[in-house]
Amino acid sequence: MSALLDTHCHLDAAEFDSDRTEVIARAQAAGVSGVLIPAVEIKALGHVRSLAWQFEQGAYAVGIHPMFVRYATDSDLQALRDFVQAHLDDPRLVAIGEIGLDFFVPEISHGSQRARQIEFYRAQLELAHCCGLPVLLHVRRSQDELLKWLRRMPPIGGIAHAFNGSFQQAEQFIGLGFALGVGGAFTFTRAKQIRRLVTTLPLSDLVLETDAPDMAPAWLARDARNAPEQVAAIAASLAQLRGVELDVVLAQTKQAALRVIPRLQTIWT
Repeated sequence: MSALLDTHCHLDAAEFDSDRTEVIARAQAAGVSGVLIPAVEIKALGHVRSLAWQFEQGAYAVGIHPMFVRYATDSDLQALRDFVQAHLDDPRLVAIGEIGLDFFVPEISHGSQRARQIEFYRAQLELAHCCGLPVLLHVRRSQDELLKWLRRMPPIGGIAHAFNGSFQQAEQFIGLGFALGVGGAFTFTRAKQIRRLVTTLPLSDLVLETDAPDMAPAWLARDARNAPEQVAAIAASLAQLRGVELDVVLAQTKQAALRVIPRLQTIWT
């Protein structure tokens, strides 16, 4: 069986503080070899880097998440630039992320908070372009705005994490060099739009993810902590939904990940 890969796992989250070593061990026992750990704020940069080096196929991304922009200062953007420049030769640093826009949460979706989200998104896109790195995008009710700024930049590519837009929007992200991250959300039978997307779009444009500790799949209790080991069952669910062999899902989603995040090619062999 091909390797299991989790392209989006917040392994640095406080929810894992009490048993992080055991969580990693359980993931590896389940066959998960590669895990990509994105940062969400400046104070997490060193932590995600350290975690990525704790197991053989760990990788990390650095960025300021749109939901953390309200707590960030302009100096944080400079600190992010400085960190990336200092570690650009680190083979485990593979992307800028998690960045993007969140227009779902009311208190950050309007007025000055919305404008600040866009400001930080644009600045981090420019950083990604300057450093030749792809991006991990947070996409929540913000597809069209994200696409607008992507079109104004030279091609960057990356992963549209936890994608839940329309088929037409999906095609636009794919056309700009992105793969779409799919995880626990599609395992719920009521998630009809996402399930249509993951069965209709080419498998070669999808990547597997957990978003652990969040976005728990349907078989876990409500509000349960998600974990990277769950990517095994997520992959099996995708194979069943599409009516293909599990190895087909694993091989094609791996190739998609390696295509849109080129630095993973030296880690996730």
